[in-house]
Amino acid sequence: MPAGGRPTVRSRRLGATLRTYRQAANLDQPQAAEVIASSQARISRVESGHANLRVIELRLLLDAYGVTDQEVRKKLEDLAKHSKNRGWWLEHAAHLRPDYLDHIALEDDATHIREWQPVLVPGLLQTPTYAKAVITEGPNYVTPERVGQLVKVREGRQAKIEEGGATYTAILWEAVITHPLVGVEVHREQLSAILEVGKRKNVTVQVLPFSAGVLAAVTSAFCAFSFGSDPAVEAATLDNLRGASVLEGAEDLAAYANAFDLLRSSALAPEASAQLLRSTLRTVEEG
Repeated sequence: MPAGGRPTVRSRRLGATLRTYRQAANLDQPQAAEVIASSQARISRVESGHANLRVIELRLLLDAYGVTDQEVRKKLEDLAKHSKNRGWWLEHAAHLRPDYLDHIALEDDATHIREWQPVLVPGLLQTPTYAKAVITEGPNYVTPERVGQLVKVREGRQAKIEEGGATYTAILWEAVITHPLVGVEVHREQLSAILEVGKRKNVTVQVLPFSAGVLAAVTSAFCAFSFGSDPAVEAATLDNLRGASVLEGAEDLAAYANAFDLLRSSALAPEASAQLLRSTLRTVEEG
């Protein structure tokens, strides 16, 4: 059983992919079970993310399913090896919602991260003081101790970008830049930080201007993730009142990939976005 008594996002991704390959090979679950000398029930649990596979079993299944692409096989083997783990954030797991743990796991595995934020600066770009402000001033009471823990988790997530472990593209609505929901000094520091992070080769920051009109309302905040050299969206998380939902269905992923492409094509180019950030920062500094 995956760690914590529930499927991890990694085990679910592995299971869903194996189900797709099995069906493409026109094999049913009993036939797949025969390949690894197991039971139909175990194949069902693997495909739902509730049970793990040994790497040798995974290789036998991939052979039976006719999966020969070495990059795909390696990616799936890595998922199998790490499907029990929740990574560095495990020490904070008792204080985090299960959906947030899933989001962090996707972030940690991703090679491409694309994010749209119409209200707040994304967590991957937040300074500690900005993170503390939005957590403490939010609608739900959070104890001072937990605020510190959540800020530390945000900083841990940012290491992925700082180390160049993924390409990151963030699109922010202009209101996030020019109409902040935090104090002036916190906002000034945050704008400076976005400009600095935006200089990284693996980071692109774009601003969707007010002139884009109702396009800003096309969807609420979301993140899209890819896990290999191909930037095709393979998972997405969507913010909602109760946290975040992980989307993995093909139609859902296509819809959010299209939405992001539409937002990106309507946003200011990276340099024009940086110019807007610098102009806003000067205005803030001038009082």
